[in-house]
Amino acid sequence: MQKNTYQEAIENSNIVSKTDIDGIITFVNDEFCKISGYSKEELLGKNHNIVRHPDIPCEHFKNLWDIIKNKKQTYKSTVKNLTKDGRSVYLNTTITPILDENGQIKEFIAIRYDVTKEVELKKDLEKKDKELKLLNKTLEMRVQEQTKQLKELNQTLEQRVKTEIEKNKQKQKILFWQSRMASLGQMLANIAHQWRQPLTELNLALFNLKKSAKKTDIEEIEKYYKESAEIIKNMSQTIDDFSNFFNPNKEKEKFNLKEAIDESLNITKKLIQKENITVKKEYEELEVFGVSNELSQVIINFLQNSAHAFKTKDIKNKVIFINIKKVKIENLSYAQVIYKDNALGVNENILDKIFEPYFTTKHQSNGTGLGLFMSKMIIEKSLNGTIFAQNNLNGLEFIINIPL
Repeated sequence: MQKNTYQEAIENSNIVSKTDIDGIITFVNDEFCKISGYSKEELLGKNHNIVRHPDIPCEHFKNLWDIIKNKKQTYKSTVKNLTKDGRSVYLNTTITPILDENGQIKEFIAIRYDVTKEVELKKDLEKKDKELKLLNKTLEMRVQEQTKQLKELNQTLEQRVKTEIEKNKQKQKILFWQSRMASLGQMLANIAHQWRQPLTELNLALFNLKKSAKKTDIEEIEKYYKESAEIIKNMSQTIDDFSNFFNPNKEKEKFNLKEAIDESLNITKKLIQKENITVKKEYEELEVFGVSNELSQVIINFLQNSAHAFKTKDIKNKVIFINIKKVKIENLSYAQVIYKDNALGVNENILDKIFEPYFTTKHQSNGTGLGLFMSKMIIEKSLNGTIFAQNNLNGLEFIINIPL
């Protein structure tokens, strides 16, 4: 019974073998057969070097035999073996000499554990460590080379940046002056609108004055003279109003949004009347910091674009809505100006392009493509605000947010 228990323990151990004093295999368990690929019949009676791997030098086995046979000591090591199908396996090996009652070696018992995965993992880690060191060395050399190139590039980059900045400044100047010329054109167009009716009235007054002079009617002459003088005074005031509006040298200050927007409506009132446009207003009294005329110019751009859209799209009931209110955005207070018309909006495909310089939906003779670009520049750069456009129901809507 004790012998059977011993035999069972041996069979259930990891990898067990026994050899005689000459290294001939006298016992192997099932695990030995399983890992080596040999059957018991193929192993028993064979020399243990049947599983010896050719990579292992002879000196290793000389040392092994010296320990277990001559010194009668236990040998412990990780040994590389070769399986029947040519695979390499690594076994954590303990070989112990078994002595008889006279102290002589009668056999050797070897107990092994499969550590192939651990060994291969270690080898893989060592390989990767070596590769990493090589990579680090290569990387260091590349960094040095790149640093050298960057230093060389940096010598010319500063000048190139200065050149590009200067080019951009020139472009901005060109855009600015083109915008000023466009604004001048708008001013002249508005003066023409403002003067057309007074000139007709003045012409009629002069005609009547001429008739009265023939009759020598002093009272009528005085009447028509006063009418003519009043018309000329109003026309002169118009010139002053427009000159003041387009004065580029005004300092920034607190200004009333309602007054600035009403000024733009006053400037374009002849256009609004001529095109039969209804303007609906809803104002809160709010002040912001900047140049009032610049905001007025933005609203004038919107008004002229709306008038053009109304005309080209043959809108009958022309309405413009302007709203001023205080809003909170991320806990900060803003004055919000909402401008919208009912001119059917713009194509969604071009909506994100309308603020680009030189982009226009008008015929080349009717627009420069700078109005909305400069409007965006004024809102963002001069008033430190934001502006965006969206189609809203049956028209285009601009939303302007200016810090309070």
